[in-house]
Amino acid sequence: MNYFITGTDTGVGKTLISCALLHGFAARGKSVVGMKPVAAGCDERGQHEDVRQLRAASNILASGGQINPYCLAQPVAPLLAARFAGIRINFARIEESFSELNAQAEVVIVEGAGGFCVPLNDEQDSADLAQQLGLPVVLVVGMRLGCLNHALLTVGAIAARGLTLAGWVANMLDADMAMPQENIAALRQRIHAPLLGIVPHLEHPDAREVASFLNLASLEQADLHD
Repeated sequence: MNYFITGTDTGVGKTLISCALLHGFAARGKSVVGMKPVAAGCDERGQHEDVRQLRAASNILASGGQINPYCLAQPVAPLLAARFAGIRINFARIEESFSELNAQAEVVIVEGAGGFCVPLNDEQDSADLAQQLGLPVVLVVGMRLGCLNHALLTVGAIAARGLTLAGWVANMLDADMAMPQENIAALRQRIHAPLLGIVPHLEHPDAREVASFLNLASLEQADLHD
């Protein structure tokens, strides 16, 4: 019951949904841990806010290097941040950390960086990482103008990699979005994977609260059928 969390873009709520999934599975008695293989924009102590939130939502202890193998200082695309740091993001290192976490927890939630196809090194991108880890994907759709195109392009990219789209979440980013329910209906018609939940626009989102908007039973049923 491990999942790769991706989004239609950066800043659409991947960390919020990842933490909500961790809280949700933990409430069902599972041992859970979050992983952020690549984080860009780390502070002078080598820490990142997304990673901090994932660690706080996990219920097993894991090292920082396991949860976040690559913590890059520059708040830019991972490929560029890695170049600036003079390093290359190595998938073997990420796989090793994932395997260690997988041995400790029943559920590992792996949060990608940016959108699904963001480059991670000169040859590979985030989609390659999801493919190499062999994880089913949960897509976070940031509900705002343009989301239909972004969501359907991402769904197509997931399918093109031969990966399973386990489900998607509609995260209401824009409180003033025109015709939000109609947009969700259009996506439901076109995305052949369960809608795991609609997260309302929240001024101060809390992952524990957001967990109540998610239907984890859909993920558990899909896992039983695999």
